[in-house]
Amino acid sequence: MSIENQCILGTDFKFEGQSHIYKGKVRDVYTINEKLVMVATDRISSFDHILPRPIPYKGQVLNQIASYFIKNTEDICPNWIENVPDPNVAVGKACDPIRVEMVIRGYLTGHAWRTYKSGLRTLCGVTLPEGMKEHDPFPTPIITPATKAEEGHDEDISREEILAQGIVPKNIYIQLEDYTRKIFQRGTEMAAKQGLILVDTKYEFGLLNGEVVLIDEIHTPDSSRYFYADGYEERQAKGETQKQLSKEFVREWLMANNFRGLEGQTMPIMPDEFVWQVSERYIELYEIITGKKFIKHDNSNILERIESNIKQYLQ
Repeated sequence: MSIENQCILGTDFKFEGQSHIYKGKVRDVYTINEKLVMVATDRISSFDHILPRPIPYKGQVLNQIASYFIKNTEDICPNWIENVPDPNVAVGKACDPIRVEMVIRGYLTGHAWRTYKSGLRTLCGVTLPEGMKEHDPFPTPIITPATKAEEGHDEDISREEILAQGIVPKNIYIQLEDYTRKIFQRGTEMAAKQGLILVDTKYEFGLLNGEVVLIDEIHTPDSSRYFYADGYEERQAKGETQKQLSKEFVREWLMANNFRGLEGQTMPIMPDEFVWQVSERYIELYEIITGKKFIKHDNSNILERIESNIKQYLQ
C-alpha cells in the first residue's frame, strides 16, 4: 500500500449539525452544534508551508501527545477537551479564541537567540541579561507573546502593547500569564522525568462563558522545543550544538535541498525512505516525551475509521 493510502492529507466530512470547517496547517476543525471536532491529519508544515507528502502516524502522535499533556494540566487550568473518540480526533467545547499566543522561553534559543545575536537586548518588551550564550537558561522563564495571524507569520508583541491596544483586558491577560507559567512549570517537571529539558513552547487560550480555557495542542514537538538533558552541561561548556528533540530535522532536510520557504523557491518532494524516517522520528518523540509505548492503529481505511468514530461519539 502506498504511503498516501495510509495517511490523512485532508478530510471533507459532512456531519449532522455541522456549521463550519476550518483547515489549519495540520488540523481540520469541524464546528458541530456547540462542539469542536479536531482531526489531526498527517500533514506536516515547515517554514509556514505545508509539505506535499503526508507522514504516516504523525496525526495520531500529535493528537495523543496533546491530549496526554492537557489531561495532566487540568488541575492547573480548565481546557476545551471532552473526549478522544479516535487516535486522530479530539472533541470538545467551542471557545472564543483569544488572539494572543502565549510563548514562554526557558532558554536563549531559536528566535530569542537570533534577536540577541543581532545586538538587541529586549524581546517583546522583556529585557534580556547581558553575557548570555546560545542555549543558556534564563534566570527565570520569559513570556514573549505573539499576535495570532489568520495567515502568514505571527507577530511579536509586548505585554504593554497588548494592554494599550485593548487586545485582551488586563485581568484576563494577568490570568493568561499565570496559567502560562504554571503549565510551563508542569511541562518542565514532566520533561525532566523523561530526561528532557522543555526549552520553549506556546499556549493558546480561549474564553468560554467568560472563563479562560486552554485550547489547541500543548507540549507537542510541533509546538515545543526539547533538549536532551544528558550531556546538556558539557555541550554548553564546550559551545557545542545542543541535541534537540523537535521537528528541526525536517527543516534541516528542506534547507539541504535549497528550500527555506522564500519566494521563487521550489518545495522539494520527500522520497519514501525519508518519509518513513520522519514517521519513525515522530513515533520515537511520542515514546520519549510520554514514556509510553506507541500503538500503531490500523490505517488501512483511516478516513472511514475516523468518520465512523466521530459519528458514534456524537450520537
